[in-house]
Amino acid sequence: MKNISLVLAFVLVIISFSCDSSGKKSSAKSRQLELKTAPKPNGDSLILFTQKQVDFGPRVPNTEAHKKAADWFVKKFESYGGRVTVQEFTDKVYDGTEVKLKNIFAAFNPDVKKRILLAAHWDTRPFGDKDPKNDMIEIDGANDGASGVAVLLEIARIISTNMPSVGVDIILFDGEDWGEHQNSSAGVDPRDYGKEAWYCLGSQYWSKNKHQANYSAYYGILLDMVGAGDATFFYDSISQQYASRVQEQTWDIALQLGYDKYFKKQLGLTGITDDHKFVNEDARIPMIDIIDYRPSSNGFGSYHHTSQDNMSIISKETLSAVAHVVLTVLFNE
Repeated sequence: MKNISLVLAFVLVIISFSCDSSGKKSSAKSRQLELKTAPKPNGDSLILFTQKQVDFGPRVPNTEAHKKAADWFVKKFESYGGRVTVQEFTDKVYDGTEVKLKNIFAAFNPDVKKRILLAAHWDTRPFGDKDPKNDMIEIDGANDGASGVAVLLEIARIISTNMPSVGVDIILFDGEDWGEHQNSSAGVDPRDYGKEAWYCLGSQYWSKNKHQANYSAYYGILLDMVGAGDATFFYDSISQQYASRVQEQTWDIALQLGYDKYFKKQLGLTGITDDHKFVNEDARIPMIDIIDYRPSSNGFGSYHHTSQDNMSIISKETLSAVAHVVLTVLFNE
């Protein structure tokens, strides 16, 4: 993650909190919902799932760590009863490098018509181009990649024995975090290669070439950088544009569960290019993004795209909060 245009536009704030997608008035205040109790995640399990990914090493496409991690994801989802499909494809990144990528899809309760799609990216950035000491260093990606996947693995573990009434699909997107090196002068336009961005290669591909013909879901939730101890999750403009009701209800649930430390019911991030953009615009599935954003620094935290993105910044409490919110959403459908 991610290419963004950080514009804290007052006009957008007014718009996003004055109307929802139906034109009805909305409020930044949370609603009190009658919630069914959902299973709670295991914090130790979440940490172990994150650590396991980091232990493989940087999960950069075309590396052995990338291959081993993919094989492990498939086996874990299958062990939890998921019906797994691996979508393999070859693509090119901004400097012409050819990469072999894999989107990993796991279906739970596959015969149920109403389906909720959960997503995260599982690859890591091939260079820590914001690192002050070495802008080509490979990074662990403990938060930017592994944290979202860990939450989805924990959800898969839980619903393997306690399934909500809806079908749950999990997709791990590959090639999300290659993108251009921030110090590159290559200037290659992704549109010359049929892409909208050099980021989010897996979601761009899947959204136009779904693993299953006519696949759709009621809505989706993307998890990106959801493990840092000081994480804050704001509304983003893409989620507000395409899935405002889903985002509002998810944040209402988070606040009702007591997670106001993390979930902030206000617009903080505009112009973001993340996987949900392509799921919304090309796959036509309304999807929101739960993503760590720090408005005070107009960015994603000091660790972002540096060697600091390691297990030292990962918080059991943050991972548990996000997993609990998503589980509660699922069990209240």
